[in-house]
Amino acid sequence: MVARLVIAAPSSGSGKTTVATGLMAALRARGLRVSPHKVGPDYIDPSYHSLATDRPGRNLDPVLVGEDRVVPLFAHGAAGADVAVVEGVMGLFDGRGSTEHGSTAHVAHLLEAPVVLVVDASSQSRSVAALVHGFMTYDEDLRVAGVVLNRVASDRHEQLLRESLAGVLPVLGVLRRDDAVTTPSRHLGLVPAAERAPEALRAVRRLGDLVTRGCDLDALLALARSAPELVGATWDPAAEVEPYATAPGAITPRPRLAVAAGAAFTFGYAETSELLAATGAEVVPFDPLRDRLPAGVSGLYLGGGFPEVFAEQLAANDGLLADLRREPVVVYGECAGLLYLCAALDGHAMVGHWPAQASMTPRLTLGYRCAHAVADSLVTRAGERVVGHEFHRTRVDPAYGPRPAWTWDERSHGFADGTDRFASYLHVHWAGYPAMATRFAQRAAAAVAA
Repeated sequence: MVARLVIAAPSSGSGKTTVATGLMAALRARGLRVSPHKVGPDYIDPSYHSLATDRPGRNLDPVLVGEDRVVPLFAHGAAGADVAVVEGVMGLFDGRGSTEHGSTAHVAHLLEAPVVLVVDASSQSRSVAALVHGFMTYDEDLRVAGVVLNRVASDRHEQLLRESLAGVLPVLGVLRRDDAVTTPSRHLGLVPAAERAPEALRAVRRLGDLVTRGCDLDALLALARSAPELVGATWDPAAEVEPYATAPGAITPRPRLAVAAGAAFTFGYAETSELLAATGAEVVPFDPLRDRLPAGVSGLYLGGGFPEVFAEQLAANDGLLADLRREPVVVYGECAGLLYLCAALDGHAMVGHWPAQASMTPRLTLGYRCAHAVADSLVTRAGERVVGHEFHRTRVDPAYGPRPAWTWDERSHGFADGTDRFASYLHVHWAGYPAMATRFAQRAAAAVAA
């Protein structure tokens, strides 16, 4: 059993990340082992959660992995923790399309977790009671158990808010407006923590201090501990990859797999490396901004991030670019990885595996995609279906090659070069599709044997 609660809000911008990250840091400062989680496909908030807790930030997304895996993945991530804090996404009931599927409420139901509602109380007083009452009663099976009032202007404002909510819902915290705890943002949201160290660590500590001063930590802990025991198996990466192996046991010969990290490649899921390691592969993180290709590597995983911000630096790492153009390494790339594997990004020379030009645009492309594999490839088999997520402000011209990676919305996307190279804009949570990890490791092992 893991004590747990969900931090939700009526809408985006209400202060969920402030409260959730601050609560994680405050509980950690008390000496508790805190497990951090985020609803949905967000890759940036978990980087701050990780700083607050000294544990990997993990995503819980029923759309990407299936609702049957949410509890097992939660149990896996929260193993050994004293308490888990789950930050929601958008408004409490906002899911895929007009449904609840994938929403914070959906995940709270699956986890049987109490919900704390973060309300932006600026520019309102008594109306806050009507707002909170509506969220409490909209879904009678959901336990909305407390409220944290954010951006409260003064002592008098706080008094009015508390009087209005008396008898409606317990007020578990009141946070004043504080410009010192704001986090910088840009075209895809907050700036990832990896780009701001050690400033990001100081910001997280300030959030922890803010929540410690403004919230009733004892009451929040008691609420978390009131969650019932969860029933279900714990996710096991070894058990997930084994059914797709061509032979029982670990893949041989053991491949070394380089996984891009550092400031330019910050988007990803902790479970990806865990799945790859479970195949028997050796997983080697490296930073494409400054490192050469690690010795003995036969596979390269390039996840998401902000290569457009670091295009000049990536282009200046001539040694790595030469390695990737010369070495027979199998390569998987998604979004940032796709841009890096193109011939150029905003005029800066990249790897050039495909003769495509990548560039920034003002248009945000965002949403879940139901994609189908066009043909057998490094990680797919023809006709297989996945649900992934697209999130960028760039374009690639041409958008696909002679052998596209995927089709969705009746259009081709990405590039697949036989069984050795694969890249597209689609972010795929491999915990939902463990065959992709097994196939990638097996092909890298075959490259070693060759």
